[in-house]
Amino acid sequence: MKFVILRSYDNYIPAYIAMGRLKEEYINCYLQDEHSVTIDPFLSNAIGGIKVMVAETQAERALELLDSGNSQTDSPSTFTS
Repeated sequence: MKFVILRSYDNYIPAYIAMGRLKEEYINCYLQDEHSVTIDPFLSNAIGGIKVMVAETQAERALELLDSGNSQTDSPSTFTS
C-alpha cells in the first residue's frame, strides 16, 4: 500500500488530533517524523515537520474530512496529493 503526505505540522498535538479524526473514519494513516520533531523541534523545518501520511487511495476522502473540521487541525503547511 502506497502512502502520501496529506498535511504537515510543526507540533505533535494538532498532528495527533488530525490522525485521530482520520482513524475514527477508518482512514489508514500514521505520523511520520513525529519522534524526530518532538525530541528536537529545531529539526522541524529541516525535515518538513510531522507529516500525516495516508493511503493514496484514501487521500481525497481524508482531505475532505480534515477540511470540513475546525481550525485545530489546520496548518499553514498543507500538502495535497
